[in-house]
Amino acid sequence: MQDKKIVIASDHAGFHLKNTLVHYLTNEGYTVNDLGPSTGDNPVDYPDMAKLVAEDIKKNPSDIGVLVCGSGEGMCMAANKYSFIRAGLVYNEETAKMIRMHNNANVICFGERMTAPEIAIKAIKIFLTTPFEGGRHERRIQKLGELK
Repeated sequence: MQDKKIVIASDHAGFHLKNTLVHYLTNEGYTVNDLGPSTGDNPVDYPDMAKLVAEDIKKNPSDIGVLVCGSGEGMCMAANKYSFIRAGLVYNEETAKMIRMHNNANVICFGERMTAPEIAIKAIKIFLTTPFEGGRHERRIQKLGELK
């Protein structure tokens, strides 16, 4: 069993990729808290879903967030409104690695319309197994948390 708890949400446009990622993460032994939606049939606003993930991470700072919408941009923008969130939009394995190593990201964002499921699975695996590099990046991460 993996030691990280994953909290995940999407809007209606990211519903199918979210479900693919939930299935993958669960099979890999992660504890996954799927905050919804439970169907992709009805419109769901991405700021509302990003807020649910952010609120979870505020209560449980060791949790890792996953957000999915159509492009990934809206979820990333909404998540980064919270000073304790460091969300990055990922579209390949290299961006997943870099947002962990250099930015100590605690939320990974995907666009269902932009990223094939097999790429998203590879990227999330890298994201979850790549450590923060620390060092020169630590002061930058601290400054991110101080932005208003």
